[in-house]
Amino acid sequence: MFHSRLHSFSRLLISLTLATGLAMLAGGAKALDKRQNVPGEFDFYVLSLSWSPSFCEEAAERGGRSQAQCSGRPYAFVVHGLWPQYENGFPEYCQRPSPRLNRSIVSSMLDLMPAPGLIFNEWDKHGTCSGLTDRNYFETIRKARAAIKIPAEYLDLSQAKTVAPAAVEEAFIKANPGLSNAAVSVTCNRTRLSEVRICLSKDLQFRACDEIDRRACRRDEVTMPPIRGG
Repeated sequence: MFHSRLHSFSRLLISLTLATGLAMLAGGAKALDKRQNVPGEFDFYVLSLSWSPSFCEEAAERGGRSQAQCSGRPYAFVVHGLWPQYENGFPEYCQRPSPRLNRSIVSSMLDLMPAPGLIFNEWDKHGTCSGLTDRNYFETIRKARAAIKIPAEYLDLSQAKTVAPAAVEEAFIKANPGLSNAAVSVTCNRTRLSEVRICLSKDLQFRACDEIDRRACRRDEVTMPPIRGG
């Protein structure tokens, strides 16, 4: 009798556990589907600033064709993109096919994003999720970039520099009143600093972003190659 009751209880417990798990999965899927890739439906932006010398060295190592930003004028931090984000995850490619991007806009953005291919890609993948027109989206990128001051020590880096990611964050915090550790993160590859990512509200105010911070570089030190031509 005891074993029979125990067996029945075990089956009931398993059934309840499975039911609860399925309900949670259904609820999670429903929450995801509610806004997934709907233009304009997101929580905040990430402004991604790429350290161009790192990008160019990696491109050279891969042996691919010469990148537009890696010849001619030397670049330091350039805008990789302004990315709509959810508190967990992010939307992408919210309109397929994406609305055609006006080439005059591409030309106007080359001072901040020095590669036409990058500009087209950012519009297709991220801009279409902003809920903005192409012109308004890239105007927002320009406003976001104008709101960030690059620390003086990274404006004209003529020699390779070994840095701690935390020190780079602190330099940006010091240069930008109101920015906190919770709103900025540094990414890297195995040896080089890749990007500085800054979280902004929809009205471009600094705001915390735990998920972005969790993706930050965990290395003690990384290299910042010198500015090309520097």
